[in-house]
Amino acid sequence: MTAERADFATSTAPADVVRRQYLASAAGDLEALRTTLAPDVEWTEMAGFPLAGTYRTPDGVTANVMERLGQDWSDWTAHDDTYVVDGENVVVLARYTAVNKATGKPIDVRVAHAFVVRGGRIVRFEQFVDTAKVRDAMG
Repeated sequence: MTAERADFATSTAPADVVRRQYLASAAGDLEALRTTLAPDVEWTEMAGFPLAGTYRTPDGVTANVMERLGQDWSDWTAHDDTYVVDGENVVVLARYTAVNKATGKPIDVRVAHAFVVRGGRIVRFEQFVDTAKVRDAMG
């Protein structure tokens, strides 16, 4: 492992923590994902989204969001492409791609994620997405 890679793996910089969360999610590594979340994390999926609601604790987030996405969708991926960082606040412009297992319909939808990172952990997450496009693929 290079020094740069080791620094990224342990960095508490907000953008690095958020990036590690995306990498863990894409790899399906829920244990690594949980390590990016604060014990009292508040994770909000947008109203109208199939998993709408606010989830707390790292286990609550992975069980109610990541595991459920894997049950309903093939190859669910959040492609993070633009980061806007202001102190502990990180906004990521991204897109979701996946195929709904029940309908076979794909999605490719833009999304914005707002994170707050403190002490090297994500303490808050809020999702903004075109929920109609996601629901269309489900029905």
